[in-house]
Amino acid sequence: MNLREKIESGRFVITAEIGPPVGAGAEPLHKKAVHFRGVDAVNITDNQTAIVRMSSIACARILLEQGIEPVIQVTCRDRNRIAIQSDLLGAWALGIQNVLCLTGDFQTFGNHPESRGVFDLDSIQLAAAVRGMNEGRLMSGDEIKDPPRFFIGAAANPFAEPFDFRIERLGKKMKAGAGFIQTQPVFDIDHFRRWMEGLRSRGFHKRAAILAGIMPVKSAKALAHMEKEVPGMRIPGELFDRMEKAADPKEEGVRIAIETIRDLRSLEGLAGFHLMPLMWESITPRLLQESGLRSS
Repeated sequence: MNLREKIESGRFVITAEIGPPVGAGAEPLHKKAVHFRGVDAVNITDNQTAIVRMSSIACARILLEQGIEPVIQVTCRDRNRIAIQSDLLGAWALGIQNVLCLTGDFQTFGNHPESRGVFDLDSIQLAAAVRGMNEGRLMSGDEIKDPPRFFIGAAANPFAEPFDFRIERLGKKMKAGAGFIQTQPVFDIDHFRRWMEGLRSRGFHKRAAILAGIMPVKSAKALAHMEKEVPGMRIPGELFDRMEKAADPKEEGVRIAIETIRDLRSLEGLAGFHLMPLMWESITPRLLQESGLRSS
């Protein structure tokens, strides 16, 4: 079964994330891919944080050839609607079936701050555009004679304010066509539970599969960077204390990630997890096994 079939069957799914190489060689991607054999699908970021990397579509094709189901990320920052739709048609022709629709980080965060952001669409409009393509039409209204059938995903930040507005905006992404939602990393479990309660009260958990983000961190400094750089990120002070006092911060970071998975595993309405082992792909098999998500 592919990712869509697993989600629609009610199976608890695990996705993960890979950052493409900064270079034209595929070998770094091959080395990372071996750590993701136990997950259901793998995201490939699209010039994340506005840093130039190998294209998400090219990386997705490489993963397909290695037997891994890819999810391409498509941002609105770098391409207008013409280029985005063209790339999506090409991606489908290459066998890529899943797309995560994102607005994208501002170019001023990256290594080409002088570049011009496009932002012809936002993530909601992009999801609606992909849904339209699935239905056989371009945004212009022109017919697609051989349309794709993408499984559409979107992102969510459960910790950003205002709380109710963020939930309603997520509902718009679902209405636009998103069938699965991947969240920002969860560190504040209590707040995430309240967010999930807000989704359940509106029935949103039945409209799309909610996958909670899990990110193992290596140091208190990494936590502080996330709290500063990720809008709306909530990290309890006790986690900083644990990381600062730990004899082995990396091991403590793994323990925190595993504890989070175990705490949330049976949460009503949760359909799976999205693992984000940033620059630490090799830890993925251990997270899967020690958390009980996979037996081997």
